[in-house]
Amino acid sequence: MYYVYFLQSQKDNGYYIGVTSNPRKRLQEHNNGLSKSTRFRKPWVLVRTEPYEDIKSAYRRERFLKAKKSRIIIEKIIES
Repeated sequence: MYYVYFLQSQKDNGYYIGVTSNPRKRLQEHNNGLSKSTRFRKPWVLVRTEPYEDIKSAYRRERFLKAKKSRIIIEKIIES
């Protein structure tokens, strides 16, 4: 099982979206500064996960969300 995960920065309230097979472990990695793209915006909170059977589907969803670059869309998805 793979997951598209949504993180929210407690520093600037921004969002980060990624794909992983273990959302809790990935959250720890982000909060420990192991990801270059997120280390300066920590701490992070996991606000949503979406399960997918295969990694291809998860990456397709991630690309769709990142292409939108819309905070409004991301917040509507998180609220649903």
